[in-house]
This record gives sequence, C-alpha cells and structure tokens, in this order.
Amino acid sequence: MDLTPQQLLQFNGSDPSKPIYVAINGRVFDVTAGNSFYGPGGSYAIFAGKDASRALAKMSKNEEDVCANLDGLSEKEMGVLNDWVKKFEAKYPIVGRVVS
Repeated sequence: MDLTPQQLLQFNGSDPSKPIYVAINGRVFDVTAGNSFYGPGGSYAIFAGKDASRALAKMSKNEEDVCANLDGLSEKEMGVLNDWVKKFEAKYPIVGRVVS
C-alpha cells in the first residue's frame, strides 16, 4: 500500500477504528500492537501517523525532528536509526511505503 504523508496522518491513533502507523525510512509499520506507546497519550504518540526517521535517529521527541529528512545526520545517528529499523522489523508488520 502506498500512502502520501497526508494519508499517513489518518493513522495517528485518533480514530480507534483505524490502525496506528509509523513510518521509518519511507516504510510504513503497523504499530497498533504498541497502542500504549503510540496511541493518544502514549509516550511515543508524537510519531503516530508520521515518518519518524530523523527523530528516532536523534533520539528526539521534538516536533521539528519528526520527519523523513536525514540530511546532516552523523554516522552515529544513522547507526541509531538502523538499530530502530531492526527493532521495528522484528516487532511490527510492514504494511506499505510513503510516496510523495
């Protein structure tokens, strides 16, 4: 399934009848099983319905870092992002990708 960033926003946990999605490196993961983390009020709810690549790489929960832009990240930050990708791949199904 291909989703634009606008379409991805619909899966932010605000509608309980829809799954919760988080994208990393353009791949969309269904994180509904982690509802307590990614759902409304969860500690990672800021990532729901968005591409969280930069924020995960920087270990940041700042709104301005919740985006797909990887420009200027250090080698260490890219390594952190790759670790997150492995964790997500092991825990959550990939359901699509983000397209522009």
